[in-house]
Amino acid sequence: MSTYSRHRSIQGLSLIEIMIALAIGTVLVLGLVQVFAASRTAYQLSEGMARTQENARFAMDFLQRDIRMAGHFGCVNDQAHWVKEEGDPSVHVAAPSVTHPLNFQISIQGYEATGTGPNATVVIGSPAANWTPAVPGELAALNPLPGSDIIVLRYLGNLSAPISDISGAPGSETVNMPVGSWGALTDEGVANPTLFGIADCTHSTVFHANGGAGAITVAAAVPTTHLVDAYGSQPGSQTRIYRANSLVYYVGRGTSGEPALFRARADHTGAYPLDDREELVEGIESLQLLYGQDDVPTLTADTPPVGNITEQGTAAALLAGAGTNEAIANEWRRVGLVQVGILARSPAPAAAAEIASADNYIRIAGVEYQPAATNDTRYRSGYESTVALRNRLFGN
Repeated sequence: MSTYSRHRSIQGLSLIEIMIALAIGTVLVLGLVQVFAASRTAYQLSEGMARTQENARFAMDFLQRDIRMAGHFGCVNDQAHWVKEEGDPSVHVAAPSVTHPLNFQISIQGYEATGTGPNATVVIGSPAANWTPAVPGELAALNPLPGSDIIVLRYLGNLSAPISDISGAPGSETVNMPVGSWGALTDEGVANPTLFGIADCTHSTVFHANGGAGAITVAAAVPTTHLVDAYGSQPGSQTRIYRANSLVYYVGRGTSGEPALFRARADHTGAYPLDDREELVEGIESLQLLYGQDDVPTLTADTPPVGNITEQGTAAALLAGAGTNEAIANEWRRVGLVQVGILARSPAPAAAAEIASADNYIRIAGVEYQPAATNDTRYRSGYESTVALRNRLFGN
């Protein structure tokens, strides 16, 4: 074999061939990177959308259920006292003001976040930091996040227990019940309830008591209870005992640092123990509420509600002309439905693009949300529902 042939058989790639191979490889790698990045972005966006929708659905389920229960006093309609000319429910706990958490004479109340009414524009992450009417101290202690409405609901629980008998002197009466029925008063994780209600389809009474399975004893009450006088020492089968609930829904800072929907339950003193509050759903950035009112402007025994909802507005608009405690109570008693709006966001960045057109801004309950100056890539969406108060459907 000649030297020339031997050299040709062992020569490698030329520089040009290596450069071409590198160029092709680079194009392929770039293509793979782009495919991976696009897939990752699509996955993050899809995950963010799914989490947002799931969280909003859970939040709306909680709100709808409890709002529907507002004003439930056993088989006594919340507004029936206007026809019966009774003062039900009879409340035997300290409730010195119209905004006190234990004022069961008012079944639903709200607080409007400043600057979040219909036709308002809110920049995400820059809401005002107060409410109308002013939030009472019991609620302020919960540290609600600004820019989100607050709603307070009061009612007797949906489960009840029969009463065996009532005995003792007024102010320290003992209500006995079958031991096995105690579970009806301790659902939803309330192991040691201290607020109770009795109803017999004619009257209802809310009071503070202590005890457990089988019997509870009325604690010092203001004014003094007279359960035996109202229901007899051997109540009939229609007389039942319930757990009384005073709940507040608000948006607060969750354990992960994310905004979340919270529910807090008032105790017999009217305080909302921080250890007992519930972080229900993360990623709820704002709660917006509008209230529909009965057509009758002033509810009395001579002018009871008719069941027609003809007005709707925020808590601030609802109370704009109410100068006395009785006028404030009247406005809240007229409420027969609540329009609920939720602004929900993904718990983690979701590669969401910034909204470029004002036509695509999120709007809930009449509020327009503009994106912040810096895009945090969270996926956001708005959800709405209109909830009728079952115990306010007077005449329907």
